[in-house]
Amino acid sequence: MSSAAQAEPAPPRRRRVVVGTAGHIDHGKTQLIRALTGTDCDRWAEEKERGITIDIGFAHLVEGDLQVGFVDVPGHERFLHNALAGLGGIRIAMLVVAASEGVMPQTREHLAICSLLEIPSAIVALTKVDLVTDDLAELAELEVGELLESTPFAGAPIVRVSSQTGEGVEALRAALVNMAEGHEIAVEPGSLARLPIDRAFHLPGLGVLVTGTLISGTIGPRQDLELLPAGRSVRVRGVQVHGEARDRASAGERTSLQLGGVELADLHRGMQIVTPGAFSPSGHFGASFTLLGDAPEPLTESVEIRIHLYSGEVLGRLRPLDPLVLEPGDTGQVELRLYEPMVAVRGDRFIVRRPSPAHTLGGGRILDPRWLQRRGAALSTALQSLASGRLEALELWVASAREKGIGADDLARRVGSAAETVVPDLETMTEGGTLLEIPQNQGQDRRWIARSTLDGVKVRAQEILEAYFARDPMALGVPKGEAVERVLPRVPKHLARTYFDWLEGAGVLTYAGELVTLPGRKVQLGEDAQRLIEEIGTLYEDAGFEPPTEDELAEHLGGRRKGFRIALRYLTDTGRLRRLPNGATVAQSILDGLYSDVRGEGWERFTVPQFKERFGLSRKWAIPLLEHLDSIGVTRRVGNERVLFG
Repeated sequence: MSSAAQAEPAPPRRRRVVVGTAGHIDHGKTQLIRALTGTDCDRWAEEKERGITIDIGFAHLVEGDLQVGFVDVPGHERFLHNALAGLGGIRIAMLVVAASEGVMPQTREHLAICSLLEIPSAIVALTKVDLVTDDLAELAELEVGELLESTPFAGAPIVRVSSQTGEGVEALRAALVNMAEGHEIAVEPGSLARLPIDRAFHLPGLGVLVTGTLISGTIGPRQDLELLPAGRSVRVRGVQVHGEARDRASAGERTSLQLGGVELADLHRGMQIVTPGAFSPSGHFGASFTLLGDAPEPLTESVEIRIHLYSGEVLGRLRPLDPLVLEPGDTGQVELRLYEPMVAVRGDRFIVRRPSPAHTLGGGRILDPRWLQRRGAALSTALQSLASGRLEALELWVASAREKGIGADDLARRVGSAAETVVPDLETMTEGGTLLEIPQNQGQDRRWIARSTLDGVKVRAQEILEAYFARDPMALGVPKGEAVERVLPRVPKHLARTYFDWLEGAGVLTYAGELVTLPGRKVQLGEDAQRLIEEIGTLYEDAGFEPPTEDELAEHLGGRRKGFRIALRYLTDTGRLRRLPNGATVAQSILDGLYSDVRGEGWERFTVPQFKERFGLSRKWAIPLLEHLDSIGVTRRVGNERVLFG
């Protein structure tokens, strides 16, 4: 990537398809790509010295407005992890089989991997036909055809070629171009940028560069993006596609980015460069998984694995969920727990290998990139929802957010799309009654909850209120704050208000002033309770501003101590007694007399000393009483004085 190249006019837009090679070592994958494109994909000195491909390489050819990119992968089993890093985003698999050797172990393993990754199409290049007779070539072709029969690529075209003599190369190129016509990658409007990094390096004068196959979206110079899972910002200084400077790279293109704001030491294969805030890393996935038919044994418990997803690979554990035992060849749902986070969205394909001894177990598709552990019926429901479709998965994730609800942005991160593409689904489910939209203040993001969540809150509120009144039958109600804390712990206050409005509208509860109670409930007082309440009320009314403490009251009541606190609370709830700011309890009739006396003095304003002297009060009582008068609007404090109202 050079500044001179960047100054050149942008090349015309082309349709894009990426082809990946597959096959056994020394079957001629790299030589074939060189024959097709003129590019030698072996860029390392060690590869040239040893005559084998160690890491992924890249090339391309252009036919009219069609650009075909090639990813050449190593065939040696030891370097399969490198091969897997290059197969993300592949639309066509080019299986290379030497006619002189036929189907070999890595032929089978690479083909199985292509099947598990659900690469849409395949073509077979039967190489080195110049080294065998026509009869042997025909036998090799029959063997390959039989191998393909049990795969999604049954009936794939087989082209005989020789990279040495050129035989069949033009026919293979024409077949590839013809196949590519049906597999071009379209850029969806508003799609998000996502580039898994497969190389990171430094060039003098240019700085840090990364390459990868752009999975979705577009990327252009001067664009700010996010590096995950590191969670840091990077700026694109320049873009190239197959050595050409571009004002924009699009999904399906082999892309090189010149980056600012990051050091080479901060980058490694497997990271992803994405639209800021649109993706999130996770270490816990729910997935559909197929165990290869030639797996050595069933999966019956959690096993150590290495997961390969696009260019990333991370160690972790895989545990079967449904069924609990996966036989070779079976497909089921599993839990993936990773030792390091990866970036994934619903629908991403992955491959799983055993780390030691190294062999491929199988592969599958991410169903939930932020899986929550569940048990029993909840687990069964979750697995069924995830397997059903997009709407069912969205409903499950909304339900998993419980009472706090969830916004479209958070849901969109799980499916790898913009929030505006998720909102219509949420609105459809809201209209259908499976979701509820939480009313928000202006400027707040829209949030949704599942209808089942509200149903659960209704049941919980009913049970809590009934239990409360069973313990305290003389309670007029539960204070609002206490009711919220009991019914909706850890839910923000503005959400709690919304829930209680819903509960009131559904007839689950009602309000009695500042108290919450059950609709139609009335306190039924027995004769003993009525006598106790009347005795305590009269005691406080006679005591004036010298009421008893609770200890004194308990001593006065003697054997009736058990119910006096309930009776006190009943008198306070019904307004016959009032609790002052200092915690003391006074009869409301005494306070009513005070209001009248204060107004009768003819004061417009007065001081604390005047108030104390006029009513014969100590400071212990004067200040709480004045604060009470302030709180109910009889007076207002102005400096060191009180102003009288009304």
